[in-house]
Amino acid sequence: MYQSQKIVCAGAVAVVLALGACATQPSASANPMSFFVTSVNPGRGADLGGLSGADAYCETLAAQAGAGGRNWRAYLSATAGAGSAAVNARERIGRGPWQNVKGEVIAANVDELHDNNRLGKLSSLTEKGEIISGAGDAVTLHDILTGSTPEGRAADDGKDSTCGNWTQGEEGSAIVGHHDRKGLDESVAAKSWNSSHATRGCSLAHLKSTGGAGLLYCFAANK
Repeated sequence: MYQSQKIVCAGAVAVVLALGACATQPSASANPMSFFVTSVNPGRGADLGGLSGADAYCETLAAQAGAGGRNWRAYLSATAGAGSAAVNARERIGRGPWQNVKGEVIAANVDELHDNNRLGKLSSLTEKGEIISGAGDAVTLHDILTGSTPEGRAADDGKDSTCGNWTQGEEGSAIVGHHDRKGLDESVAAKSWNSSHATRGCSLAHLKSTGGAGLLYCFAANK
């Protein structure tokens, strides 16, 4: 009898310890998000510290939202320069699928992202789950920096389309897309999520003048 009581007690202690371990063990991922629009610009307009600086910024915001450590990449292209080849945004962001903070899949893969995605004002959410104002709102902030053609590639027309490959915060220009896929006119370009028009400059004031706040698309290249 005494031996069996010891066995029962030992079993009970083991269960309690196991429950305690489960209660204190953190979940592997508190946030399933693998896509978001940045809630704010880092502070220097289109000067993002190059592609690496933009990627690091995406990672910082993702980590603050509980979704860090997933090889976050900013959806940005870079044009060819002296000794450097062009970089295409579509080739930086992994294979997908990608989902917003609500778990809504916005694209299953790279081809769908550039051909038939589910992006729009209500799905292009920030890392905080916020909706960004767009066309028709009191303040329009739908311009998202991309430096890309509709196919997600760097432009090759010789013009500055990336604010000096994301190192200039004053002079220059960058291609932007509309996160709400709406524009002030009915042109196809105005409704593009990644290639709507060029900015008037690279500072926050210049970006604001055409309907933006220097925001970025961020994608998890792996999950």
